[in-house]
Amino acid sequence: MTSTAAFRQETLALTQRLFIQLRRRPATLIAGVIQPLMWLLLFGALFSGLPAGLVGENQSYIQFLAAGIVVFTAFSGALNSGLPMLFDREFGFLNRMLVAPLVSRFSIVVASAIFIMTLSLVQTLAITLASGLMGATLPSASGLGLVALVVMVLVVDFTMLSLGLSFAMPGHQEMLALIFLVNLPLIFSSTALAPLTFMPPWLQWIACLNPLSWAIEPIRYVYSHGTWSWQSVVMTAPWGTMTVALSLFLLTGFGVLVGLAIRGVLRRGVA
Repeated sequence: MTSTAAFRQETLALTQRLFIQLRRRPATLIAGVIQPLMWLLLFGALFSGLPAGLVGENQSYIQFLAAGIVVFTAFSGALNSGLPMLFDREFGFLNRMLVAPLVSRFSIVVASAIFIMTLSLVQTLAITLASGLMGATLPSASGLGLVALVVMVLVVDFTMLSLGLSFAMPGHQEMLALIFLVNLPLIFSSTALAPLTFMPPWLQWIACLNPLSWAIEPIRYVYSHGTWSWQSVVMTAPWGTMTVALSLFLLTGFGVLVGLAIRGVLRRGVA
């Protein structure tokens, strides 16, 4: 068997294990779908009285909010993806798994990314349909393709980061504390809930450098525009304009940096 085939087999086996766990605990998926819908309903109702035009021309707050909820949901799932691996490490299962002659320990990352990516796409579909029922104009077919692409890149980025943290942290309590520490600040310092123009200048800089904003703005653009191109301007930042292509380039670059950073952590953590 070639190394490529062996890597695929390893990844498939690890991915199947995660889906078997999900099948045994379906409440995880049900809660993961219901929670973002509650966010969409509650925040949509809370800000339903905003004057027209405050979040963009010909755009309701539900349309504006849907992109933020999609990204927040995918980000939260990816950020928590390292917890099962951390529990495996604490309970000794990871050591048993590594007794097998793995071709690449990066199959652990790929399997987790595939699992979280699948869940995130299911959640994204639910959010998109719910926002449509609440009156938002749905993205076009090509726009939905861009939404899926952005979500997948974001999930890979933060899944790698979470798995790296799961090997670097001494235990799950420290991991949970860090997740609680960074989760909401990253959301509220992005453009998920309010447009950039609502923010003071210092927060505008932070929001423009926040990877979540890089994911939110292309999705928000296809919600409010029937057509798009790689050169479509999705955000006017203090340092210049951001296009669809630039936002994906930044998200991909962030993922490359995270991947390079966790390689050493994986080697030390599973040695």
